[in-house]
Amino acid sequence: MTDKVRLFHLPFSFMLPQKVAVEKGYFEAEGLQVELVERDRGDVDWKYIPAEESLTDDHGVDIYPICKWESIKRTWEMDDGRIVGKGTFANQPYTVYVREESDIADPSDLANVPVGVNKRTGQEYTVIRALENHMPSDAVTLEHHGMPTDRLRALRDGDVEAVSLLEPQSTLAEKLGFRPVLQFENHMGIVGADAVDGSVLEKFIRGYERAASDINEQPAAYRDAYLEMLRADADVAPDLFDDIEYEALLEDIEVPRYESPEVADREELSDHLSWMKRRQLVDESADIDAIVAPIER
Repeated sequence: MTDKVRLFHLPFSFMLPQKVAVEKGYFEAEGLQVELVERDRGDVDWKYIPAEESLTDDHGVDIYPICKWESIKRTWEMDDGRIVGKGTFANQPYTVYVREESDIADPSDLANVPVGVNKRTGQEYTVIRALENHMPSDAVTLEHHGMPTDRLRALRDGDVEAVSLLEPQSTLAEKLGFRPVLQFENHMGIVGADAVDGSVLEKFIRGYERAASDINEQPAAYRDAYLEMLRADADVAPDLFDDIEYEALLEDIEVPRYESPEVADREELSDHLSWMKRRQLVDESADIDAIVAPIER
């Protein structure tokens, strides 16, 4: 039996296997007919996932990847599907950068220092959790500075003291002379609409796993696809690339090793929900049973 789903694609480096699985027919081979839903980089000025629109209702999306903590907030506050999967997806940490001349030398030095993020995206909550390991929670300060290119410009121009980035923009940051002071894991969730049951999720995971294995075995074959996001950034923010050797930048970027998503862990997500309630990031009445789909491992 073939199931049909509309799959939202985030064009981020850690989501490459998803697109490869569609293009190589790996989902289809598992009995999952996928229509990939994408947005053009040039049309995005804040975040790829619309903040005020439901993907499942307003856009007819059946499956979408999103930060673990944002998946909790979105499913509860917008009733935008329920969480079905989780994972780190790639060995790519977030990195917080400062200017070379900055007095900030240690993560604890970031206490009460605004860190530039893209708010209402995964990194907002991920950065909060990471910084809390080095300072009191009330000393964590974030500022919204938009997309990776906007954050790099803000750091370059002195509008903010630190910013968080993922690859491949992390390598670009180092080419621009910025200095890393903190690294931490990126955690993702997968949200499904009502039609996504255990069978559909298993097909999705198997197709994704096959694509991840392909990339891990032949990273050079997927290098161009991996670099697409950075090339798109060069189109929308050419000034960031003016003073660097572009080809040398590309050569320094490595295709990461990818991992497959897993079925969502209700207990783990319940712990994250409790943290979000303590931080007043989500309503106190938020119910884990309304957030996580009842899919068994």
